[in-house]
Amino acid sequence: MSQNENIFLSVTEVQQRIIDNTKAVDGVEQVDIRHALGRILAADIIAAFNTPPCDNSGMDGYAFRSKDINENQETLSLKIVGQSFAGHPYSGRIAAGEAIRIMTGAQVADDVDTVVMQEHTETPDDATLLITTIPKPLANVRKAGDDLRTGQTFLSKGKKLSPTDLAFLATQGIAEVKVHRKLRVAFFSTGDELRSIGETLGEGDIYDSNRYSIYGLLKNMDIDIIDMGVIKDERQAIEEAFISAANIADAVITSGGVSVGDADFVKETLEKLGRINFWKISMKPGKPLAFGTLGNSLFFGLPGNPVSVIATFYQFVQPALKRMKGQDAVLPMLIKARTTELLKKRPGRTDFQRGIFEQAENGELTVRNAGTQASHVLTAMSRANCFIVIPADSGSIEVGEMVNVQPFEGLIG
Repeated sequence: MSQNENIFLSVTEVQQRIIDNTKAVDGVEQVDIRHALGRILAADIIAAFNTPPCDNSGMDGYAFRSKDINENQETLSLKIVGQSFAGHPYSGRIAAGEAIRIMTGAQVADDVDTVVMQEHTETPDDATLLITTIPKPLANVRKAGDDLRTGQTFLSKGKKLSPTDLAFLATQGIAEVKVHRKLRVAFFSTGDELRSIGETLGEGDIYDSNRYSIYGLLKNMDIDIIDMGVIKDERQAIEEAFISAANIADAVITSGGVSVGDADFVKETLEKLGRINFWKISMKPGKPLAFGTLGNSLFFGLPGNPVSVIATFYQFVQPALKRMKGQDAVLPMLIKARTTELLKKRPGRTDFQRGIFEQAENGELTVRNAGTQASHVLTAMSRANCFIVIPADSGSIEVGEMVNVQPFEGLIG
């Protein structure tokens, strides 16, 4: 990969470059569907039989022949000859002028094709049915194969399995599925000023917060996480950490020390051990980013500011990890919302402002600022449930204008 140290790249250009250089990891495992939630299918799932397997009733009522309905007829009297319940179908024949009591989900016998809801009937006695509102022919009958037909692909390779998908698999009696194996991601922070929680802070020291945001972001993605802690700014320690991480993980993530012009051991070690791009990205927050390979692992070097770490993770790391997991849909979702307050911005870079996305009383989707937008301030990031994505060439956004909103993972979808 070539170096691009003096060029500002757009967010979309960098996203595409990363996706183009990312592929699904090798390795498939067979898992019980109870443990398949959130996993990525590694093979298409084919229907082995029709669902539903037979014609059945869409509601409680009475099943009869539509041929018994005469044109312009307002009521219809039929003889009740039996009943059909779910799991206990009617086994006899049903002749002209006859009907059976039927419950929702119960099999509709071959001799009948229409169900009238019980609210549109009267029963003067146990053997007589009076239909007071005549349904249209074939009404309220769910046909065999309405949902799935034998041989149909109903869940495709690359699909992230949802709770509904588990139900879908169960309707076909499928107990196990093939999914891509879980990713292994190693991460660590570098810096002599960083201290882990529990250590005493000296003058000029700070607690390392970035490892915890990265941990949480990875945890939400159902990834096997390897937290390697804080690595001191020592050439040998940093080199050993990079080599160790690349040997045990599919991807390696660090924060800080990747700005163009940084004269530290991180950049020096990356250039020695890997094939890395150091990019300036036309975005705020999160201008510097490193991406490439360390051995067989993908490498992501994120900025050091806490909010920049989160912003660049969502835009660049998360899509790549989704692709590595074998997932089809990888880019963040964008939704239109109306602003309820002024959003300040200068033209020049794509701005990912921290926002609060909500629904107004009239049902309209709205968004407002979550607070101070500085890249070192976590307060607004904590309050926010989305990024407000303002294009590079745009200035401030006035109240009432429509903007693109990027909900955080888990809020939608």
